[in-house]
Amino acid sequence: MGHRNLTETVADLERHGMLRRIDAPIDPDLEMAEIQRRLYAQAGPAVLFTRPKGTAFPMLANLFGTLDRTKFLFRDSLEGVRKLVELKVAPDAAAKRPWRYLDLPLLAYRLLPRRQRTGPILQHTLPLNQLPQLKCWPNDGGAFVTLPQVYSEHPDKPGWMKSNLGMYRVQISGNDFDPLNEVGLHYQIHRGIGVHHSVANKRGERLRVNVCVGGPPALTVSAVMPLPEGLPELAFAGALGGRRLGLVRAANGLAMPAECDFVISGTIEPTATKPEGPFGDHLGYYSLTHDFPVMKVDRVYHRPGAIWPFTVVGRPPQEDTSFGELIHDLTGPILPTVLPGVHAVHAVDAAGVHPLLLAIGSERYTPYNAVKRPQELLTIANAILGQGQLSLAKFLLIVAKEDNPALDIHHIVEFFAHLLERVDWANDLHFQTRTTMDTLDYSAGEGLNAGSKLVIAAVGPPRRQLAKSLPANLTLPDGFRDAKLVAPGIVAVSAPKHAGLLAGEYEPCFERFARTCTLRDPGLPLIVLTDDADFTARRFDNFLWETFTRANPATDVLGLDAATHRKHYGCRGPLVIDARLKSHMAPPLVEDPAVTRRVDELCARGGPLHGVVT
Repeated sequence: MGHRNLTETVADLERHGMLRRIDAPIDPDLEMAEIQRRLYAQAGPAVLFTRPKGTAFPMLANLFGTLDRTKFLFRDSLEGVRKLVELKVAPDAAAKRPWRYLDLPLLAYRLLPRRQRTGPILQHTLPLNQLPQLKCWPNDGGAFVTLPQVYSEHPDKPGWMKSNLGMYRVQISGNDFDPLNEVGLHYQIHRGIGVHHSVANKRGERLRVNVCVGGPPALTVSAVMPLPEGLPELAFAGALGGRRLGLVRAANGLAMPAECDFVISGTIEPTATKPEGPFGDHLGYYSLTHDFPVMKVDRVYHRPGAIWPFTVVGRPPQEDTSFGELIHDLTGPILPTVLPGVHAVHAVDAAGVHPLLLAIGSERYTPYNAVKRPQELLTIANAILGQGQLSLAKFLLIVAKEDNPALDIHHIVEFFAHLLERVDWANDLHFQTRTTMDTLDYSAGEGLNAGSKLVIAAVGPPRRQLAKSLPANLTLPDGFRDAKLVAPGIVAVSAPKHAGLLAGEYEPCFERFARTCTLRDPGLPLIVLTDDADFTARRFDNFLWETFTRANPATDVLGLDAATHRKHYGCRGPLVIDARLKSHMAPPLVEDPAVTRRVDELCARGGPLHGVVT
């Protein structure tokens, strides 16, 4: 049976040698975050800091630090969840193999939350400013809840059936927030809570919200799970947790999990906003200060023996990578049933997840002997960009399964090679401009939620052989230097510092390169301009991160020998992507050297972290 709460989780991991306790006082202000980053990078254990500075509550790091540990947490329930997914994919599966689904009534029963009059979360309250004050990056605007489960209900249809549980950013101190009565709530416009907030505004009502922290690990995973329409996250938490989820009522009248460790309960005023941020985010940069909804806090609850779980977000991979891997493991089979013709979709973690999607689809529109060009792939691409979080994608690269049935979408270097061998830059670039994009992505410089998208669709036999070395007589335009081969067919070039954009124009240096470059080797179809080509080419993950987090398709993609025909942009020469840092972008995340030195001392021989992390 699954864990009822975080206390049981910690005890279970400790019994199996997957958790270490650190009794030395560690500072939640930057020190813990640096330790967490090291723990994750080294596939280290979960760590319970029993004496954090400035708070009475133990703090738990790296709970989901490896996929194996994440699966271990749900070892008793994963098979049941897979059965539910199977039935979603093939509803007649139970009739064909009834013996496999004998426990289906029990699985369905666990989906139903259980109302309770009382529970551990109701036993204690505390002032808001006594919560642990975790700060992850030097320029963060204050302390944030980094593993929140934000619960709201549809104002027109109250109750858990139309509820939303999402992981939205919560700032609990700093800026202009009242430290005893207010928190900042940052959510993206397409999320479930956004619908609830919009309806409440139209009704002229406050939106009731509970910010939950801790509790059974299934709650945390459910808050990030992209669930099908009609399946509330609270129901999924029961299935993944292996037991019905107990609910009690908070002072604001809204349900909250009985076994949560903490709940911040309150309301959002219809139009109340305050500056929130900056915050070091999952793209590897700061998301800057913007006005977002402010939540008025009615009460802060905590259970006896409460534990504060936390994570750190930053340039991938980080701990949320484990969430993505588990989500793919559980929901991967569902996507083809939702989007016919789709065989696989992969949000590339190293590129910040949302900026880059890879996809494999069918191309069946011309069964007779005809010239191969993307047709069904474009239909599929539009469908992908209309799906939930996939709609945040900035670059979507899609190829046809028929061209290589063995292609593995998770072998990213091979995927790029497959696409670059086949792509026709004159026909296969499909832009969407002046559209919405990820709130956290600043590459466009056109304002919050605004930018562009690019679909690159390639189909048919190879049209070129990719070069595995650079031409011996390579010359570059003045000011450009240090061409490096990133991978077969991909070149990184160091470029002068980005000079900024004029209204409606391309950056002059970028445009000059595309106009004057003589690097037209057909085996090198993709050129990336960077601030440091050596860094870009050192690891393919560096190329992915720089290229797709720093480029806005509408302004940062040009081609050699380009032309626009009937509003379709294409080129005959290589495609060039400007992946330099721009003045309008948020700064990359950099650790504080003084904090790094302190953590080095904690990890050295004789230090409290020696043997746990290096």
